[in-house]
Amino acid sequence: MDKSINSGFMSISTSAGLLMKKNNSLLRLVFSALFLALAFVMPFLTGQIPEIGSMLCPMHIPVLLCGFICGGPWGMLIGFVAPILRSFILGMPPMYPTAFAMAFELAAYGLMSGVLYRLFPKKKGYIYLSLVFSMTVGRLVWGAVQFACMGFDAAKFGFAAFFAGAVTNAIPGIILQIILVPVVIMLAEKMKILKMKD
Repeated sequence: MDKSINSGFMSISTSAGLLMKKNNSLLRLVFSALFLALAFVMPFLTGQIPEIGSMLCPMHIPVLLCGFICGGPWGMLIGFVAPILRSFILGMPPMYPTAFAMAFELAAYGLMSGVLYRLFPKKKGYIYLSLVFSMTVGRLVWGAVQFACMGFDAAKFGFAAFFAGAVTNAIPGIILQIILVPVVIMLAEKMKILKMKD
């Protein structure tokens, strides 16, 4: 009798676990699709500010959020697909080398934000640490890919060009990401959106 009750409980808990896992996967898929749509649309909004529109790095924010909320693999996938898809459909950003290099940069953003957020303690300071580290790695990856695209020729893409593209021209975007992303993640934590189990 006890054995049959125990096996019944085990069966129910296993079924519940599988159902929760299935729901989490579906939820991640839905959120990832939302972030991909945002990465596609946000450049239209920032494009209305000609002076600093492109400097706001509008595709970066949805990819970073995707990594934090859906996890590293989803963030990496959406980060890689977003600029390529946008370039293919709209011609912006230009495919080579811009969208190509951005694909690797954003993939690094999405992967690192998701991995670090799950590794670090769940405290506010670590959200900022995950974000800044992800942004740094992403920019280094972008620089490496750009350098490779230029035939490893420092005359075509040297440190000055890297620094201008990764830092100087992106200062408004960096500030926006540091302000906005942690606030959204803290809200998501309060709303229990980030309680999905891996």
